[in-house]
Formats: sequence, C-alpha cells, structure tokens
Amino acid sequence: MAMDPELHARAAALPDREVDPGEAARKLELESVIARQVREYRTAAGLSVAEMATRVGISKAMLSKIENAQTSCSLTTLGRLATGLGIPVSALFRGVDTEREAVYVQAGQGARIARRGSRVGHVYELLGALRGPHKRMEAVLVTLTESSEVFPLFQHPGTELIYMLEGEMVYGHGEASYTMRPGDALQLDGEGTHGPQELVELPIRFLSVTAYGDHSPS
Repeated sequence: MAMDPELHARAAALPDREVDPGEAARKLELESVIARQVREYRTAAGLSVAEMATRVGISKAMLSKIENAQTSCSLTTLGRLATGLGIPVSALFRGVDTEREAVYVQAGQGARIARRGSRVGHVYELLGALRGPHKRMEAVLVTLTESSEVFPLFQHPGTELIYMLEGEMVYGHGEASYTMRPGDALQLDGEGTHGPQELVELPIRFLSVTAYGDHSPS
C-alpha cells in the first residue's frame, strides 16, 4: 500500500524504540483520515469545536488534537464522535487506502470452462471470480452459436444476474419463461431450475454474474 512520504518522515522521527516505520506510517495515515472526516462532518453540521466537544463529552483541547491528527482515538471516543455527528463509525474511516482484491481479464482472454451443453454450441468464458470468507462472485460470458434440441438446465446456490448482449432467446426459471433481447436483464434465485428454452436469434451472447454469498457453488 502506497504511503504519503510526509507520513513516512513523521514515522521515522518517532522516539527510538522497536517500532516498524511502515506500521507507524499506517497509524499516522489512519489518524489523518479520522482527523479530516471529523473536521468535515463537524463543519457540515455547523458546529464549532467547543460545541462539538460539549456534545461529544470530551475537552475542546482533545477534539482539537483529534482534528489535527495529534492523538489516537480510543474506540469509545470514536463511538462518541460518530454519535455526536449522527453518522456510523465506519464513516470516520472513509478514505483509508486499503488494498482490495480485483480480477482483470482482457477481451477474449477469459478461461474456457466446461459445462453442460459445451459440446452443442454453448461456450462459457470465465471472466473472473472473487472469493473471500463471506463472499464469492463469478462472472461468465455465455455464447450460444448452434441450435440444439438439448438445452442445459442449471441449479446452484446464490443469486444470478443475466444481462443480454446479443441475439434473442427464451429463458426459463422454474415455471416462468422470459424473452430476452439485448439490454434485457433477469435476476433469479439460482436454486430454481433455469436455462435457455428457445434460441430465437443466433448468435446469442449474455453475461451471467452469480453472487454466492456465504455459500460455495456446487
């Protein structure tokens, strides 16, 4: 994670003890973010430092130190600040530079995956998947190039979003059927049986994005 050179300099100037400069810089950056957020929310609420300090139940001097990133806030103080400003505690951390997972796939470079129907003109191109302890999302570009009497049906955990890009088809979900044309979107419960019922105009391309949540795909 990239750090502000000024924060690194301030961290290096800290008293000589067993402190990781990188960790110290991250701490200073967090204090700077909290300082900025508190000051901006207080100003937007039309409160002076003295008024805000009284509302929160801390001294004016302490609030001034917080807004100038000269002290670290305890969880209790953060809670008081958020309550006094009428915002969630998480709002005080907006702007912290944290690394986030991302998947980048260039056009035509997605991995081909085998699924039912792959041998009858149904092509599935994996555009990427995000995995985590409480989430899993998978994006697949589906291309249908040949008409077939056998249409694959699917059932899986999670919620699926289908966005039509090209062609026309009738897509079934449970007992319902939907005519899908470019620009149409269908969001469905993956536990229900679903899949193409009729290929009206070929070629057909649609984007399938499935969010599995806390479940794992079968």
